[in-house]
Amino acid sequence: MSKVLVILTAGSVHLQTVQYTCKQSQALQSAMTNVAIIYYSTYGHIATLANSVKAGVESVPGVKANVYQVQETLSEEILTKMHAPPKKDYPVATAETLKEADAILFGFPTRFGSFPAQVKALFDSCGGLWAAGALVGKPAGIFFSTGTQGGGQETTAFTALTFLAHQGLTYVPLGYRAPELFNMDEIHGGSPWGAGTLANGDGSRQPSKLELTVATTQGKSFAEVAKKLSA
Repeated sequence: MSKVLVILTAGSVHLQTVQYTCKQSQALQSAMTNVAIIYYSTYGHIATLANSVKAGVESVPGVKANVYQVQETLSEEILTKMHAPPKKDYPVATAETLKEADAILFGFPTRFGSFPAQVKALFDSCGGLWAAGALVGKPAGIFFSTGTQGGGQETTAFTALTFLAHQGLTYVPLGYRAPELFNMDEIHGGSPWGAGTLANGDGSRQPSKLELTVATTQGKSFAEVAKKLSA
């Protein structure tokens, strides 16, 4: 009988330990700073940058990142004529995605020095968040791609600041945290506004190692700020 009691007692202890561990895990998850990386990409350049940004974000303890893509509005016929590759297998961002995140990084290519209509459609769907003040105080950053060196490496981010300002989001620029921005030995994208890449007008140029390094740095530095603000 005493042997049976010992087994039951041990089982009870084991059960309590499991329950405690589960509670610890739940507390840890709720304490994590959740960064949403929301991007739009036609030829995949921004998707590639987003992966490097994500790696930088998740290099900071206590911060996790989830990648989302903006809903495409072009038809399959148009995309085929543009020779656009298939979309990545990421969930589509909605206004709820922005609401649930603790911090947000937006990535998009330029369209004549501004951000694409697809991104504008997402922004315009956030009227309810604006009315409720749901995004006020959340950190936000931007990364981008252009076809040429002077094609909007600053204005593409600048034009998106109107959305950030009206929503009360706290803009976190890259600044010169990435020393690679001072590199004059090769042509590259990126600016104090955020990480960037040069895609060529036909999308033939892929992000360089330098540009991906800058993207990782932006993710890391942004995550550090987001973690402090959400503490």
